[in-house]
Amino acid sequence: MKYFDVAIIGAGIAGASIASEIGADRSVLMLEAEEFPGYHATGRSAAFWTESYGGPLVQPLTSASLAFLEKPPAAFSETGFLRARGAVNIAREEQGHLVDEFLADFAGSDVDLERWNWAQATALIPGLKPAWTQAVHEPNCRDIDVAALHAAYLRDARRQAVELVCRAPVNQIRRREGAWQLTAGDQVYQATVLVNAAGAWADRIAEMAGVRPIGIQPLIRNMVQIETDPPSSPDMPLVVGLDGSFYFKPEAGGSYWLSPHDETPSPPGDVAPDELSVALAIDRFEKVLDVPVKRVTRRWAGLRSFAPDRLPVIGYDSAVEDFFWFAGQGGFGIQTAPAASKLARAVLLGQAPDEMLRHIDASRYSASRFR
Repeated sequence: MKYFDVAIIGAGIAGASIASEIGADRSVLMLEAEEFPGYHATGRSAAFWTESYGGPLVQPLTSASLAFLEKPPAAFSETGFLRARGAVNIAREEQGHLVDEFLADFAGSDVDLERWNWAQATALIPGLKPAWTQAVHEPNCRDIDVAALHAAYLRDARRQAVELVCRAPVNQIRRREGAWQLTAGDQVYQATVLVNAAGAWADRIAEMAGVRPIGIQPLIRNMVQIETDPPSSPDMPLVVGLDGSFYFKPEAGGSYWLSPHDETPSPPGDVAPDELSVALAIDRFEKVLDVPVKRVTRRWAGLRSFAPDRLPVIGYDSAVEDFFWFAGQGGFGIQTAPAASKLARAVLLGQAPDEMLRHIDASRYSASRFR
């Protein structure tokens, strides 16, 4: 039986980032059920960083992560992970109240938002139909290289001697003599602290460990890649419906990525795209842009997992010793990874928080809020 200070279940962006943060201070095991890390949620991201995404209570983690993502430490990566994109959040004339609410949500923050009219929006969004008269420009939105960021966290964890074991679904967890005993396949491991970074499976892992579930709900999000005539412009911003019914952005080769922004409850598992959702995404796209769709070139779906209050869960369970939650990261887990993992490090190790976290209230994300 191998012994570790910390065992992390899950090697997506959550597990990889916290492993990278604590690997120099503790002996760490990372168990991944799939053949390779990031198969489910991390590898199926829409790949953008925008401060408003997730709402005003998630925004501090997103904003705090910006400097790291733009210019990470040289030992972590020689290049940054962001590229300029910009975003325009749009609404119809009768939905002006959505613009007011959106701007009010971020009033007093440092998020750069500006109310626009149709003429201003169409200058960046060729083909925007006249019905979309209300807009908010968010110039600081960026594309994020998800694969490179995830790979950098895994590489950094490996450099610090974190042991990653793939094809190792955990099938038994026991608490014995002040330590966690985990059975994964035919191997048994022991650790002082258990970190639940299992994404959609977070509640199942908790139950397996004898911990009361929080109510982490996996939700399916469908994505579609299309070709149009004319093709997309590489300079077009991310376009988001303020009513939460769609978003789309240009992709390499003149295509678009679009989503109906759906959230269908699902048990954890490998999800497939839904044809009705694909058709809905295309229909909503055509109601926004006067651009004919030529063909669908790709479709996929992924799971986003939310706590009941839709905020991340970072911290020790208040009822079970040495059980650490790092879950409920929804669709913002990648763009908040630097700040969230540093916050997790501070709480897990009982250390002072990193300077980047100076404006963040850690209690807002504490697991104890559900007890």
